[in-house]
Amino acid sequence: MTRTNDAEAALSFREATRADLPAVIALLADDPLGKNREMAGLSELPEPYIRAFEAIDADPRNQIIVAETGGEIVGCLQLTYLLGLTYSGGERAQIEGVRVRSGQRGAGIGKALLRHAIDLARERGCVLVQLTSDKRRAEAIAFYGALGFTASHEGLKLRL
Repeated sequence: MTRTNDAEAALSFREATRADLPAVIALLADDPLGKNREMAGLSELPEPYIRAFEAIDADPRNQIIVAETGGEIVGCLQLTYLLGLTYSGGERAQIEGVRVRSGQRGAGIGKALLRHAIDLARERGCVLVQLTSDKRRAEAIAFYGALGFTASHEGLKLRL
């Protein structure tokens, strides 16, 4: 567990547990784009979320990282390690599903969370860290740029 000092409280980072899943899904839905694709606030989580979490949790190349302050989960991301033949067979880290609770954005939580993920990738020996962001998220794209990410590639998706 890594700790960093924020202006208001200490943040801690750890891998999510099954018990954290409702809070993580709530964070994913606490977003203009996520609110239309996630099913948060139900008395029971739909089974696909549980199956996906269990598969991620069992996979040594996948992590759901949560940020906590005051015993509450205030941020999350998924970190996936990908092997490839490019970069001389180097491993890369893919970051997905970055969220910070809407009422706490702008307090440095996202920056600390991303830096933690980058540190994990560096410690593992990854050759690069990559992520995508929806083009409608201009603020997020500027945020990632301020952390050193560059828009070096054009990302394409095919929805199935």
